[in-house]
Amino acid sequence: MLIVPEAMIASLVTPEDAFDAVKASFAAMARGDAYNFPVVREALGEGRQYGFKSGLDRAGAQLGVKAGGYFPGNAAKGLINHQSSVFLFDPETGRPVAMVGGNLLTALRTAAASAIAIDRLARPEAEVLGIVGAGHQAGFQLRAAARVRRFRRVIAWNLHPEMLPKLGAVAAELGLPFEAVPLERMREADVIVTITSSPAASLMAAHVAPGTHLSCMGTDTRGKQEVEPALVASASVFTDEVAQSVSIGEAQHAVGAGLLDASAIVPLGDVLIGRHPGRGNAEEITLYDGTGVGLQDLAVAAVAVARARERGLGIDVGV
Repeated sequence: MLIVPEAMIASLVTPEDAFDAVKASFAAMARGDAYNFPVVREALGEGRQYGFKSGLDRAGAQLGVKAGGYFPGNAAKGLINHQSSVFLFDPETGRPVAMVGGNLLTALRTAAASAIAIDRLARPEAEVLGIVGAGHQAGFQLRAAARVRRFRRVIAWNLHPEMLPKLGAVAAELGLPFEAVPLERMREADVIVTITSSPAASLMAAHVAPGTHLSCMGTDTRGKQEVEPALVASASVFTDEVAQSVSIGEAQHAVGAGLLDASAIVPLGDVLIGRHPGRGNAEEITLYDGTGVGLQDLAVAAVAVARARERGLGIDVGV
């Protein structure tokens, strides 16, 4: 078994690698070549979450599990709040293949999934990017979104505004004007990415203009919520996996309130393989409910392992 430590991941997997791996994972799911196992997710108290996401991709010969969660006290300890590791197994024999640091991989695959949704669902002429949230993953989201659309400027809101300058620095790196705004001004955005760990909705239907695309990336646990259920119900909803969307994703609230039928939610993979047309018109609000699926974690981890083996890196423990 090869151990690929967290410290090696940045030199092994690029954002472009993550984009390609996640895109292939979406397509494999849509074709029925891959499926996710039920998510195990537990609240540990004081905002801490821990769980397991796993799955099998027959086409990619990937079987494995990501173990990890969210630990909001980590920032005070000099650590990022999201902590995880990915374990890969031989799908034929069950033997362990690799243990891979999952923190950067999670950020890269989350941003890649959002960017793929923006690429396929946002209006081509989108110029203003809105971001709700300014935590660790917000910068990854901004960089990934900027790779698929030529945005003219970035506006952002965060519950704790003192965190916004760090996101503004990322925008500056990309040559994009940045402005902190109240939520009401999110109506100026053509694309909005929500990336918070909120237990209550902050983005309301009144904050979103017709024709906007939303990538809602923060809700991945029962009880979390970033946007108003009425907003979800008014949009054309797409997701990584419908079962997760209605149980732990943003759609859980709209479905639970009877405002949205689960049958109306479209897997994004269906758009990628041409089974669904995606956006129907320029006035339509599209919403991608990114719950984060285990198959995407396995796909990016497999890239890290392949690169490590090619370069003679990692720690082989001979299991």
